[in-house]
Amino acid sequence: MTSAQHARNPLLDALPAEPRLVELGQPLFTGMPCSPNHPGFRMVLARRHGDMVRPDGGSAANETIVTGGHVGTHIDALSHVSHEGKLHGGVDAAQAQTGGAFSHHGAEQTPAMVTRGVLLDVAAAHGTDTLPGGYGITADDLDAAARHGGEEPRAGDVALVRTGWARNFDDPTTYLGKKTGVPGITEEAGEWLVARGVRAVGSDTTACEQIPPGTGHSVLPVHRLLLVDHGVYIMEHLALEDLAATDQHAFVFVVAPLRIVGGTGSPVRPVAVVA
Repeated sequence: MTSAQHARNPLLDALPAEPRLVELGQPLFTGMPCSPNHPGFRMVLARRHGDMVRPDGGSAANETIVTGGHVGTHIDALSHVSHEGKLHGGVDAAQAQTGGAFSHHGAEQTPAMVTRGVLLDVAAAHGTDTLPGGYGITADDLDAAARHGGEEPRAGDVALVRTGWARNFDDPTTYLGKKTGVPGITEEAGEWLVARGVRAVGSDTTACEQIPPGTGHSVLPVHRLLLVDHGVYIMEHLALEDLAATDQHAFVFVVAPLRIVGGTGSPVRPVAVVA
C-alpha cells in the first residue's frame, strides 16, 4: 500500500496516531465466577513436559478445556433466548434446535465487529466506584452517563455499560450476587439503547441486566428485548475498569466470536483501541 492509499483509508485514519489496546475480557481460570445456568470453566493439563520426550530432547505440554458457551467474557448468539417459542425474526425455536444444534441464528453467524464503541460509565456518573447490588439502571442514568463521558452511542455502535461490579470478579459469591442482587440495565434502559440503533450491548456483570436481590436469573426481560425483539447482541462478564481509567469514552471496538456451528454463544476476547 502506498502512502497516498494509506492516507485515504478511512479505517486507518480513524485509528489513533499512537494506538493502545485495552483488554476488555476477563481471564479464564478454573473456579472463576459463572452463572448457575451454565457449566463452569475447567482447564487441566492433559500432557505435561516429560510425559513424552522426542529423540532430540524436545517435549510438549497441552491441556483439555471444558466450558459452557456463556462462561467468562462471551457474546450471546441470537439463538440464546426465545419468547413464546420464537427466536428473533419469528423463527420457530423448537424446529431450529432439532438435532442438537441450531440451524438458525447459530454462534457461527454472530459477526466479528470492528466498529465505534462507547463507554457509558454509569458508576462514574453516580460518583461511585461500584453501583449497589440490584440497582436498576434507567434511561435517565444512561443519559447522565452519556453527558458525563461526552459521548452517546449512534447507529451501528457497540455500547458498553459500566457498573463497576467487575471489581468483585475475584470474589465469586459477591460477584454473582445471589443475596444482594446485581446492578444492570432495566427494560427502559434497553429501549434507550435500541432507539439509538446499537448493534451490541455489553456489561461488566453476569447478565447484562438488573438482577434484583434474591431473584437470580428467573426473569430476563432485557435479553428478550435485545436478542429476540431487536436482534441486538449481548456481551457479558466484560472487564471495563482499565478502559474507564483511560477516561476515553469513544474508541475503536474489536471483537471476534468463535464460529461454533449451531451454538448459542461464544467466548470472546474484545479489545478497545484508544489513544
